[in-house]
This record gives sequence, structure tokens and C-alpha cells, in this order.
Amino acid sequence: MTVTTPRCFIVRHGETEWSLSGKHTGTTDIPLTSNGEKRVRATGRALVGDDRLVVPKQLVHIYVSPRHRAQRTLELLDIGCHDPFPWQTSSSFTPQTPPRTDARVTVTPAIAEWDYGDYEGITSPSIRALRRSQNLSENWDIWRDGCPGGESPQQIIARVDALIADIREKYHKPVIGRPMSETKGKGDVMVVGHGHILRAFAIRWIGKPLTETAFLMEAGGVGTLSYEHHNIEEPAILLGGGFVVGEGEGEEGKK
Repeated sequence: MTVTTPRCFIVRHGETEWSLSGKHTGTTDIPLTSNGEKRVRATGRALVGDDRLVVPKQLVHIYVSPRHRAQRTLELLDIGCHDPFPWQTSSSFTPQTPPRTDARVTVTPAIAEWDYGDYEGITSPSIRALRRSQNLSENWDIWRDGCPGGESPQQIIARVDALIADIREKYHKPVIGRPMSETKGKGDVMVVGHGHILRAFAIRWIGKPLTETAFLMEAGGVGTLSYEHHNIEEPAILLGGGFVVGEGEGEEGKK
């Protein structure tokens, strides 16, 4: 018997001018580049579909940052939602018929990018130079030290832990370990946000301190989090996930 193990997809927004230059982009809201938009569309074509990694009909909820660059990324993935996104008007929304997913979308500051405070809009080398001019240690580590005038690691932990708890309680606990024949595979969640906050989200998913965060996430990248042994108490990072095929599909030579 096949049982349900729900997943949580984390999606970083596409390329911006500041992500290209390495500037820390927290509260500043800047658009995707044209190349960033093209790459996100390509990601959607490659990874979203009934026979792909992200199966729209299995999604039950989507969380997205308040920043436009994250919201535009979700639009470009072409998930095929039933209703307009919260930031859209009915007149600007073109529904798919039929829609590919019944998932609802929540815009939440819980997955907004780290508030970089005094380090907003500058690169890591510039941060080290600034600290040197202030007679501070150049050995700055955001995961340990946070940002002056911005958020501390403890504040980041508090908000991502609360979101993880919400996902598990509302969407994963009700389906994990139940037969696929009952759940139809539903239970997947998507979180669309930013580089640092999503890396923090991933490491807190498995209950580790932020100082153990050794992940990279490219602009427009997609990661997958799930559970071992169909057990809500064994959260895991899914290093490689297969695409979905129906019963009897994918066997060579069969027509």
C-alpha cells in the first residue's frame, strides 16, 4: 500500500539587479530582471505539472512573501490557481479552465526576507569594509550575528518556526501516513520567498541551529523538504525527488 508523505517546496524569487550584484535585498522591493522572468517561466515548464516534481493538484496551500519579486515569481510558475492571487484584481486574472490546483494563497511576512537593517543594499565586501571603519570585527556571520538595525537570528528563528508549525499542524499532520487512495497525494505546500529566509527555513525544518546552515539557493531555485518513514516527527531535506507517473506509465515498450 502506498502512503502519503507530503512535501514542502521552497522557491526563491527570480533574479533581480541586486541579486546579480550581490547586494543584500531585504525590505527594498525591486522587480525581476527580464532574464529572471524567463528563467522562472522555464522552471515552471520543467518542474510544474501532473507528471513533474510539483504536481498542482496535490498542492493544498501556498505561502508567499509580501515582496513583489516573490509574488511575480509565483505568477510565472503557472501553478494554475482557481482564484486570483491576493494582490490581483479579477480583471487582471486569467483563470485556467479547469484550474490545475485548488490551493489557496496566503501572503505572509513570516517568509519575507531577513531585514538587513544597516546592511540593506550593500554587498558582503562593503559590509566588511563598513565594520572595519567602525572598529568592529570583519568576521561577520549573519547566521550568528544578525544585522544591526535589522533582525537578529533569534527573531528569524521565531518567525520561521511559527510558519513551520502552522504547515505541519494544518496541512501535513492530517495526511501523512494515510493511504494515497484516500488522500490522492494531496498535502503538498509551497513557500515562495527569498535566499536567506528560505535557507533559514530549511535548516529549522530539521531543527538545527542557524549556524549549521550550509545551503546555497540560486535565484529562481526550487528545494524540497519532507519527512522520513512517513513520520511527522522525522522532518528531512529531500535531496532528490522523482517525477510523478500514474499506474503503469513509464514502462518502456508499452503503448
